[in-house]
Amino acid sequence: MRGLRLLGALSAAVLLVAGCGSDSADSSGAAGSGSGDASAEAVSGELQVFAAASLKESYEQLASDLKEANPDLAITFQYGASGQLATQIEQGAPADVFSSADEVSMTKLADAGLVEEPKVIAKNVLQIVVPAGNPATIETLADLQNPDLTIVTCAAAAACGKITASLEEQVGYKVASDSQEPDVKSVLQKVSLGEADAGLVYVTDVKSAGDKVEGIDIPEAAELSNSYPIAAVKGAPNAEAATAFIEYVESDAGQKILADHGFLAP
Repeated sequence: MRGLRLLGALSAAVLLVAGCGSDSADSSGAAGSGSGDASAEAVSGELQVFAAASLKESYEQLASDLKEANPDLAITFQYGASGQLATQIEQGAPADVFSSADEVSMTKLADAGLVEEPKVIAKNVLQIVVPAGNPATIETLADLQNPDLTIVTCAAAAACGKITASLEEQVGYKVASDSQEPDVKSVLQKVSLGEADAGLVYVTDVKSAGDKVEGIDIPEAAELSNSYPIAAVKGAPNAEAATAFIEYVESDAGQKILADHGFLAP
């Protein structure tokens, strides 16, 4: 099993420094339950992972679940809109791994010869998010056409913005969006703070916000799930650690964490 092979390579365990943007935080403890050869060479050095904002909670749990510290490996997560992250990599940002919330952003880098072969690790679907208690009594996607409501959506460059546009095309009408936010977490924040009556985010984002918000399913969105590809960046400063990270995400343990946060199987 791939997860066991990875944990064998990481048998000394891992110290991850997980951050959003330029921030970082330490997480340490005992490694997972996989067994392996204690003499296997452990990965080390610094690893830069550029990941879609909707993966934040899942990836931070991946970090915390590798519980026995290995001070020879440090991982920094840079979260944001997939399109913006792809542009940064295209412009030479020192990333080792790119984990996207859409295939368009990944294909852009693959066509430019900037990443290794991508692999889809999960899928996600849109959901209407409303503040706790649903004060505007929103029931369906059609309700978001009401100009008297304050609606927030993702900007067109973000993966959530692309899938919103596809949804609007499918249903034949547009959401009356008052604000287009740079990424899905910005939409979620405005709704959770009561600054908007509703927004369009992923199921996983609604789940991550707990009792601050409520989610309303969109039947029309079921056929428009986003695929989440991951790939090592070609010429990555730490290619060995990049491979190890990707294998862990693909492992049974990694897939369970993604599923626990609401992601669908790839």
